[in-house]
Amino acid sequence: MNILLIQREGVDLHHTLFSSETSRMVLRFYHPQKRSCGVYISCATLGSALSLVAELRWYLRRYTREPLFELEPKIYFTHQLAQDVYYERTAVLGPGWKYRKLYSFREGKLVSSVPMSPGSTPEEYHQEYIGVDHSIEIWCTPDDVEEGELMAEEEAGPEPRRPEEP
Repeated sequence: MNILLIQREGVDLHHTLFSSETSRMVLRFYHPQKRSCGVYISCATLGSALSLVAELRWYLRRYTREPLFELEPKIYFTHQLAQDVYYERTAVLGPGWKYRKLYSFREGKLVSSVPMSPGSTPEEYHQEYIGVDHSIEIWCTPDDVEEGELMAEEEAGPEPRRPEEP
């Protein structure tokens, strides 16, 4: 089980976690890897991953957008879904998970979150890939699926000026 901590804009999460003695001590056995969008941490099990996220709770609230748990390469699931699977046992993950989103990144920044239709594949969302470095599929709870939104403004330049009123 692996964890991907998506950092907030303007934060170097890897540096921040290793600048603090407390978080450095929590992470001393995990060897986190810096990624353009945050930090990637390998854990043995879902239980140990949830425990690590709980230990880092203060840092995650302050410096991350959200923690994601890797199910398989390029497929992650949310913290809420991880808790439902592990603690509540209300969700059983399997092929064809109904509630999904597609996160797209550009230069390490999350630029879009698009709800995915049941049964669709990430390749079907080719319009969202324009100008994007990479995308990942996120499995989530029904409450986590929201309308897609643009996470960062496009660099299109200034708005055209309106003619002045007479």
